[in-house]
Formats: sequence, structure tokens, C-alpha cells
Amino acid sequence: MSDAVRLLRLAFQEWRTGKARNQPRRRLVLPTGSVLHQLAGARGRYFGAKIYSTHPQHGAHFHVLLYDAETARPLAMIEANWLGQIRTGAASGLATDWLAGAEASTLGVIGTGFQSASQIEAIRAVRPIQSVRVWGRDAEKRKRFADANQAVAVATAEEAVRDSDIVVTMTSAKDPVLEADWVSAEAHVNAAGSNRATHRELPAELIARAARIVVDDREQAKIESGDLILANFNWSDPRLMELKDVEAADERPGISIFKSNGLGLEDIAVAGYIYERVALT
Repeated sequence: MSDAVRLLRLAFQEWRTGKARNQPRRRLVLPTGSVLHQLAGARGRYFGAKIYSTHPQHGAHFHVLLYDAETARPLAMIEANWLGQIRTGAASGLATDWLAGAEASTLGVIGTGFQSASQIEAIRAVRPIQSVRVWGRDAEKRKRFADANQAVAVATAEEAVRDSDIVVTMTSAKDPVLEADWVSAEAHVNAAGSNRATHRELPAELIARAARIVVDDREQAKIESGDLILANFNWSDPRLMELKDVEAADERPGISIFKSNGLGLEDIAVAGYIYERVALT
């Protein structure tokens, strides 16, 4: 995970200076419920795409296609279920490192699926986390997840969020999973569970309260950030920034929100590293 955070830090820095590229996700939706998702990026020696299929009853299947940027020669096809989990966590880790207070030590997590584990791992990699409180709808699953991730299972979402320096939402919810007044005045929030225009984890009131709202890519956010779209967010709002620009920006007191959607650039940054470690050694 520390390698993944480092790679994404470099990728976003390079994107800021024009040395990397990203292409937003596109989806092909079938009447059967099957969906084909495509997103692409380029960084350094590599470019390529992540292509994955999903079905609500039959699961998801992820692959990254990696190519040589100089010659367009195919280099690798990587099964990417685990890769995607790591890079999604790493994106929140990077945003947390750039946005959360340096001494932030308490983490509240809503969601106990496989993606939540890498969120915790990434945030622990960048901040001195002393306590993690987790909540999910299923009490037994919540307890198992907490035990597996050295966390404490709590009885309500509010208990997970209140007084937390950092908050993560990683759910499949269609409607908000927390209330604005649960979030502390200087907290950082990673909203990472939804990338659909019709779904949101955060209420409009929290969007209104935030001092800084960060997206991984503005173009992609306009397509699929339901947290902002359903809040009737003004895309010219001066509080809005892209993640690549945060490191160079002035600090602002108050709540910060990172609305994560997931980018092809992130996949290619991590896939290139894997290729070099495996295929070139």
C-alpha cells in the first residue's frame, strides 16, 4: 500500500504538469443488467485501459491492458480485482495525506466490504491512526470485519463518525449514510463508495458545510459524482479542486471532502509498477 500511495502521488504530480493523462470512465449498459466499464490513462513509459464487467447478481471481473507508450506494443493483461482494491485505497490515502490534519489519529468507517479494508490500510500508511470505529448494516459481518482490521465495531453510523478526525464512506448506498452535523468541524471525509450519478453517500448539507471539495477528475465527476450532482452543486464553486492541484494549494480550515470516483491513470500507474516487478525481473 505504501508503494501504491507513492505511485499515485507521482502520477498526480505528473498529471498536474502535463506529463500524464487520464480518460474518464464510459459504460455500456445491457438490458440483462450486465455493464461494461472502460477507463484509460497514460504515465511515463506506459498507457492502457482498465476494462471490467459487472452484474448485480453475478459479480465483477476486472482486467488492465498495458501498452508501451513509445511503440504501442502490448505488454501485459493483468487480472485487476486486487489491483483495483489497492489503488482505490491508495487514492484515499493520498487525499488524506494532502488534506487531513497532520496529527489526525481517529478514523470512522461506514461500510464493511472488501474495499473498506484497503481504505483503512491506506489511511494508516499516511497518518498515526490510534483508533478505528466501523459500522455496517450486518452486525455479524461488522464484528468480523472489525476483528480482521484491528478496529472496533460500533452500533450506529453516528457513533463511527462523531469525533472522528477522518471519515470514510465505502458503501453501495443510494441515499446518504450519515448526517452533516455528525462530522467534526475540522474533519476530512473520503467518500469513495459511489461512482454513479444517481447514488450518493453524503447529504447536501455536508457538501454545503465543507471548506474544500476535492474530486479526482472534474470531467469524470460531472458524469458520475452523485454526491455532488444530487446536491445541485455549482461546478464553478471556488471550493472545488482536482486532487492533482491540492498539494500546491493553500490550506483552508474546516471540513474537507474527497469525492473519489477512480481513474484509469491510477490503474496504469500501479499496473506499470507491477509489470516492472514481475515481467522485467
